[in-house]
Amino acid sequence: MKQTGLLLGLFAALALQAEVKLPAVFSDHMVLQRSNVAPVWGWAEPGEKVTVQFAGQTKSTTAEDDGKWMVRLDAIKDVTVKGELSVKGKNTLTIKDVLVGEVWVASGQSNMAMTVGRCKNVEEEVVAAKFPQIRMFITKRNAQLKPQKDLEGSWVVCSPETVKSFSGTAYFFGRTLHNKLKVPVGILHSSWGGTAIEAWTSIDVQEKSDKLGSVLGRWKNKPQANQNKPANLFNGMIHPLIPYGIRGGIWYQGERNSKTVEGAKLYAHQLPLMINDWRRRWGQGDFPFLWAQLPNYKKRSDDPNAVSVWAHTRESMAKTLWLPNTGMATTIDIGEARDIHPKNKQDVGRRLAGWALSEFYNQKDVVATGPMYASYEVMGSKVLIEFDHAKGLKMKGEGDLAGFAVAGSDKQFHWAKATIRKDGVVELSCKDVSKPVAVRYGWGDNPKVNLVNEAGLPATPFRTDNW
Repeated sequence: MKQTGLLLGLFAALALQAEVKLPAVFSDHMVLQRSNVAPVWGWAEPGEKVTVQFAGQTKSTTAEDDGKWMVRLDAIKDVTVKGELSVKGKNTLTIKDVLVGEVWVASGQSNMAMTVGRCKNVEEEVVAAKFPQIRMFITKRNAQLKPQKDLEGSWVVCSPETVKSFSGTAYFFGRTLHNKLKVPVGILHSSWGGTAIEAWTSIDVQEKSDKLGSVLGRWKNKPQANQNKPANLFNGMIHPLIPYGIRGGIWYQGERNSKTVEGAKLYAHQLPLMINDWRRRWGQGDFPFLWAQLPNYKKRSDDPNAVSVWAHTRESMAKTLWLPNTGMATTIDIGEARDIHPKNKQDVGRRLAGWALSEFYNQKDVVATGPMYASYEVMGSKVLIEFDHAKGLKMKGEGDLAGFAVAGSDKQFHWAKATIRKDGVVELSCKDVSKPVAVRYGWGDNPKVNLVNEAGLPATPFRTDNW
């Protein structure tokens, strides 16, 4: 009898091993990226034939020696397509309620993880959240030393009963896209509060960098997995999602890397390193990648020479715009002095979506961003600052145009009088600086700023010096 039981157990184990399996991201209520080839993959017994069917397409392949298989569905443009996706080998798996639309990855630390349930106007948002075509794949937190094949998570359909668990920034981003484009939207949400950017980037590219020795070195004698250890969140929470078909990525992170000026400046290397790493591994070209610039935070200082780590991080983020197909939501006006987790995620999501709609979806009636510094010219004791994205340049609220400071060759900044001369140009003067050589705007943890364009979007902080 014992022998019979052992044989039955062996047969059961072999049968289980032979079953076709799918990663968690291929599950009920999923959204496939429209107009792009859509990879579908999983595992089966080596040599087993696997057939995938969806929307009139049939694709077959054979599992490789390691059991991995993959097919690529042809691009589907019709966003009204919906139904079941079946995967058949020795067994058959059926994924129900599959839509076709726009898919974005949303990642970062606590301000991306912050749920709708913690955002402002939560009760109003809950009642209004009747968007069955918006779905969010919510990934379970998982730090791993090595790249993982799969993760834990599930697709959740947006409704008043579920929306409180959605990432606020990602939901408001997705809702803006959905309302404007009239297509289904899927968000792959994978974030973890209090985590550093190096945890979200593969170890391969970090070890090849000559600038990250101090970052990698502090983990040298710490063998355990950790949510802040380089690559550990990439391994557990991003790698298993690759190469799911996506349109692009949104990112809200940087607070953890804003401990020192040195760390804030290093972010100008780390952010493009991560973006390029993800793009290369996804194999879908230079897909759009957008991030939220850090908001105003901490006590306001009246000293224009005060050291600000957060200002340096914002600058590092702005510098990353040299990468193709990137965008940044300026949030210098919607933070909270006493809360590192500002509740207004509605505007963060809308501003990220605004850049996406304007620059990547060709929606010409949408303004991508607020004014951004373009150039400056010294004219005697005055300075002329020219901005891009500055149609309808104006001051928000009452009082004086605030946030500008100028310095002479002594490198000491003084607050400047600022006047809007014409669209895109601001004139600066200061009685304490007769020969200005440098300008700063919004350079501080929590600066007083009020320059906006006709869409009411705030000017991005900047400096012309490198002191």
